[in-house]
Amino acid sequence: MCAHCESQLPWIFPPLCPRCGRPQASGILCPTCAQTPGAISVIRSPLRFEGVARRAIHELKYRNLRAIAPALATYLVRSLREAGYKPDIIVPVPLYPGRARRRGYNQSFLLAREVAKETCTPVSADALARVREGTSQVHTTSVEERRQNVAGAFACNEATVSGKRILVVDDVCTTGATLESCAVALRSAGASDVWGLTVAREV
Repeated sequence: MCAHCESQLPWIFPPLCPRCGRPQASGILCPTCAQTPGAISVIRSPLRFEGVARRAIHELKYRNLRAIAPALATYLVRSLREAGYKPDIIVPVPLYPGRARRRGYNQSFLLAREVAKETCTPVSADALARVREGTSQVHTTSVEERRQNVAGAFACNEATVSGKRILVVDDVCTTGATLESCAVALRSAGASDVWGLTVAREV
């Protein structure tokens, strides 16, 4: 990330909703989180999904610019340390096998691996598996459609996560539906706590 682009990054600053991480003037639970408690404890994202951040993520995700993953991961690590969360295991959001073969790599794993290096935390690419492909979330049009699209989409390796604090890493959070579906699978396998961390989020 060159100095000019980094100076244009759209940072998310507090106060935030303590759960979903959206900017929230009062610093208390936003109306959505207050009405719909879920399996994910906290979501944090350092950047808004716009401008330079959007372009960088698209280069990583769709144009094979894997070399940008370490730079983006530094922002994830900064956000994680500011939140004070110390996970036992870092888990990337998995791709459906067919999509992983077509793309050739999982961008969430690349990010998770870099965060793991910086925090000396184990990363498990096998803790979650995507068992149902569904439509790409970018093609869904509503919060409910996104939730239905990923409901039951993930399965968990129980022995890996039982009793552990888990950090789920992804590139973008739109509504939180994917992270929530991952958290449901992890909690049902015995995870004691699940946080989500993404490079950017829509606000």
